[in-house]
Parts: sequence; structure tokens; C-alpha cells
Amino acid sequence: MDDQPKRERTTRTGASGRGPDGGEKTDRDDRNKPVTKLVREVTHPALIPGIGVEDTGRTFSTNWLVFGIAGVLVFGVVLWAFLAPGNIRDVGATSLGWVMQNFGWLFSLLAIVTLVFMLIVGYGRTGGVRLGADDEEPEFSTGSWIAMLFSAGMGIGLLFWGPAEPLTYFLSVPPGFEVEAETREAMHVALAQAIMHWGPMAWGFYALVGGAIAYAAYRRGRAPLISAIFAPIFKERTEGPAGAFIDIFAIIVTLFGTGVTLGMGALQITRGVEYLTGAGPFGNAALIVVVTVLTGAFVVSAVSGIKRGIRALSNINMVIALVIGIVIFIGGPTLLLLNMVPASVAAFFDELWAMLMRNPSQGEDAAEFVAAWTNNYWAWWISWTPFVGMFIAKISRGRTLREFVTVVIVVPSIVCVVWFGIMGGTTMYFQEVTGAIGDAMAEGGTEAVLFAVFDNLPFAAVLSVLAVLSIILFFVTSADSAAIVMGSMSQRGKPEPSTWVTLTWGVLLGAAALALLLVGGQTALSGLQSIMVVTALPFAVIVIGVMIAWARELGTDPYILRRRFARAAIAQGVRRGIEEHGDDFVFGATEVAAEQGAGARIDTDDPALTEWYESATEQIAVVTTEEVKRVLDTGPIRSEDERPGGAAS
Repeated sequence: MDDQPKRERTTRTGASGRGPDGGEKTDRDDRNKPVTKLVREVTHPALIPGIGVEDTGRTFSTNWLVFGIAGVLVFGVVLWAFLAPGNIRDVGATSLGWVMQNFGWLFSLLAIVTLVFMLIVGYGRTGGVRLGADDEEPEFSTGSWIAMLFSAGMGIGLLFWGPAEPLTYFLSVPPGFEVEAETREAMHVALAQAIMHWGPMAWGFYALVGGAIAYAAYRRGRAPLISAIFAPIFKERTEGPAGAFIDIFAIIVTLFGTGVTLGMGALQITRGVEYLTGAGPFGNAALIVVVTVLTGAFVVSAVSGIKRGIRALSNINMVIALVIGIVIFIGGPTLLLLNMVPASVAAFFDELWAMLMRNPSQGEDAAEFVAAWTNNYWAWWISWTPFVGMFIAKISRGRTLREFVTVVIVVPSIVCVVWFGIMGGTTMYFQEVTGAIGDAMAEGGTEAVLFAVFDNLPFAAVLSVLAVLSIILFFVTSADSAAIVMGSMSQRGKPEPSTWVTLTWGVLLGAAALALLLVGGQTALSGLQSIMVVTALPFAVIVIGVMIAWARELGTDPYILRRRFARAAIAQGVRRGIEEHGDDFVFGATEVAAEQGAGARIDTDDPALTEWYESATEQIAVVTTEEVKRVLDTGPIRSEDERPGGAAS
């Protein structure tokens, strides 16, 4: 090593291995219990193990500035929508046009840069960094982890747009594709375009914010907040107005971004009930009933907690979605789909550059398509990043960044390819054969497409019931995740926010979804999306800051320091071994003179390497080495307040 003095650090006993009674103890068992603090002597910055936020003694009180301002702003918009629906619709449309005209390029560029950044983080030299302490194990199984990702991330959208979006491109080929509409070639490019919108770039946004929050909270010991990511830039100001500003925007964009998806879910649930009962259009009264009932359901799920509520519903829903997909695959044009899925992947890579580079300068059609579809999707994913990112952070603790990027970006992208291939391919095939699917979309809206497809399959009524049930569960899991996350953001990152806070945000979310639906009427998507895109613009700037701050902090991670030492030590050791012993030598570690070792070119006295840990552990009662020895013989160490005089050692 080097000749630096040892630094005393505090950590928790029983985090892994054996507890005081000799029984097995785990980090999760102690997560919400009082714990005994002991000293860990860290001899070098590269040996700091990481520290979770719960080990810092941080308190999670309500941030009334964030809660109050965000709540008032959201309530104001909801009230505006109820009192002057025409006015808010017009303002939304005007604002949307201005945002797309002036900042559409930002959304497109950010989608590309974010994906590239995350692939470098996951598969570059930082891939071995763990989102937690060095020896921490994941809490959830990989299966439950993936199920929760989908249910919270884009569940309703997959059922809503899975059949409808490829059909739209099949009937009207996007500009830039040199194929005729309603041909087999059009099927391929339609799926390629849908994959671009729903595949790696969408999940890249989620992975960026989720990974950055998990890293800050579970490895650096800061609060699990969007604002906490910016500590390398703003330092202590993240605890003040600057951090509050970021968290307020995160809550607002979460609420309206989630409201878009909940609105789509309510429309499709209503359409499904109409289909199953044979009744005519229900109108706004049905929307009010659906949103009200489901708001109550997701609030109950939210206050039950992630483990009991969301995980159970997510696992159930993934089984239902899998059954729907298998039945469609077997009952639909199976041979066509077997060819369609790999062909769509080939088309995606062939046309990727053309799709990414499509822009308003290519003509009016290209400008309209980019504004209505591509940039709209990028804004949608950006608006979901605070909520989905914080939720992903909660369920991804203990994973390495390589595992994280693989599961959060690569695996969902593969599933999206298969899902759109089956749903979209079947829809386009039935349109090609019968011509009825397009008519159903023209008459009943986008939400009618799924049920029109079921009409051409065996067990249509059963599939429709399963689809409505799946949409309801997706609605509940998405909304209760959002309510928990907004509650956490308004209580300084509290892992399990207070019930009254969760209830408040749940009710506001339901009210916002209902208000935005009523503003848009039965064609609510236009009004919903306008509000969502406008609120996503400021957060796009925050996403840029997240990349800068996280990259800066990853560069000083203890794991990266160890890699730097390893490369230097191996290079020196191999050279010296060959020089002194030829072919016959092995490695060993011995002390050498200063400035001659592996760390000669590494400034281990740089405060940036240790101050984050010192800042985190300042909130923990420090105990002396003598007390550590004594506790092994006599029992637990007393806290500061219990010691004579209450003074820290």
C-alpha cells in the first residue's frame, strides 16, 4: 500500500455474515432496526466499501418547501383544467408547438447521448461498480426485478400501442422509408420504427436516472433523490433551494407524465368494457367512474409498500401478459411472426440512422412525424425518468452496473422487440386479410385496435377479459409506484413515505389524470400529451446535469481506484518479474520506497476521494478502537447520548 495514516470509519455490524449471537444476519433484516455501530479502519481510499443511506443516521422529515410548492402547482393545473378546459387545451397546444419547434432537436440528441453514455457506464471500466456496498447482495430475484421494471416502466403503453402503433405506420408509412403502404416491406419498417421508440433509447433514460440515484443513495450514502445526484456539482447547496428546485420539477414532471399513461389506460379499460358488454359509448361519466375506482385501488396498493403491493401485482400481471402474448402467437399467423420478429430487428439496424436523422429540414411530412411521434416519445420517456428512475433505484440495490445496464436496457429491449413483433405483426396481418382493423381504429380510436384484433382470434372474449384485467393491474402498479416516489421526493428521500403524504399525491395524481382526460374529451391523448411534453422540457436539462455529475463521481469510486492500482501493479510486476526471474515468477505484494509503487501517479490525498465518506459518516456516532475491543467482551456499545456526558469519542 502506501504510508498514509489509517483513517477511522464507522460501519454497521451484522451487515453480512454472523451477528452477535452467532446466527445469520443480513443487510435486509437490519434495514429498519436500530443497529450497533463499530469502527472500520480504512487504510486507503481505494478500500472504502461504500455506505448506504440508512447507515448514515439521516432523518427523512417532510420538505415543506418541495411538498407545498409542487402541490400548489399541480392543484392549480387540475383546477384550471376543470374550470376552463378549452383554455388549457389551447394553451397546451400552443406551448407544445413552441417546444417542438425550438427544442425538438434537444429531445432527439439527448436520446442518443443518454443511450451511449449508459452503454459506456455498463460495459466500460465502471461496469464492476456495485450499487451498494462491495459485499451487498440484491434484494429481489431477477424474475421479480424484471417484472417490476415492466409494470412500472411502460406496461399500459405496451398493450395500448403494441397493436396500434405498427398498424398506424403500416397504413401510412413514415417519411424517409422507400416502401409502399400495406405491403410486407411496410410491415418490417413499421416494426422497426416502433422498436426505435420503445426499445433501448427509452430504457436508456430510465437506466440513467435510476442508476445515478441508486449509486448516490446506496454507495455514497446520500438521500435517494434526483437532487442528491448533483452533490458533485452543487455540494451542500443540494440540501437547500437548488436541490428543492430540482425535486419540485421532478414531482411535477412525474405527475403529468404518469397522467398521460393513466389516461390511456382509462380509455382502453372503458373501451374494453364497452366491447365485453356490447353497450354503446359510455362517455365522460364512465371515465370518471373508472379513474375514481382505480385511484382508490392504487392508493391502497401504494400504502401497502413495494414488497407486498407492487411486487405481487407485477408478478401476476407479467403472467397475464405472457398468456395473452402466447395465445396471440399461436392463434395468429405463427409462421409469419416467426419470420417477422428477426426481420424487424434487421430492418431496425438497417434503417436506424435514417430514423435518427429524420428532421424538419427534410420537409413538412418529416417535421410533422418527428413532432407528433419521435420527439413526443422522447419527451414522454424523459417525463417518466424521475418516477421510474427512483423506483428502479429502489429495486436494483446490490447489482453491479454491468448487471444493471444489461437488465434495465438490453433485456427489456429484447422483450419489446418480441412483443411488438407478435402484437403488431398479428394486427397488420389481419388488416391485410380483412381490412377491418383500420376501420375499427378510425371509428373507435387507437384504444379500440386491441379488441378488434381479438375478434379475429379464438377465445376473443377471454382474451378481452384478460386484457382489461392486465390494463387495470398495469394502471395500479404504475400509479402506486408514482405515488410512493412523489411521496419520497417530498420527504427528503424517505424510503417508505408517510401514509398521509402518499395518499395526498395519489389523490392528486388521480385528479390530474381525470382532469386531463376531460380536457381532451374522448380524443384525450392530444390534450394529455401537450401538457406532458411542456413539463418534460425543463427536466431534459436536468437529465444532462445527471450525466455530468454521475460521470464525475464514478471517476473517483474506490472500485475505479483499485483498477488503476491493479493496472499499474501488474505492469510493474510483470516487467520486474521477467527482468529478475525470466519465465519463473509469481506475483506478491511488498512495500517499496515512496514514489516507486503502483500508486506513484495516483493522488490518494485528494479530498475528493474520501470527503464523501467522511460527510456520510459524520452523522454516525464514532466509537474508539478501545470500545470496539470492549464490546466483544461486554456487550453492545452505547450511543453518544447514553455515554457519560453524552460526548462522542
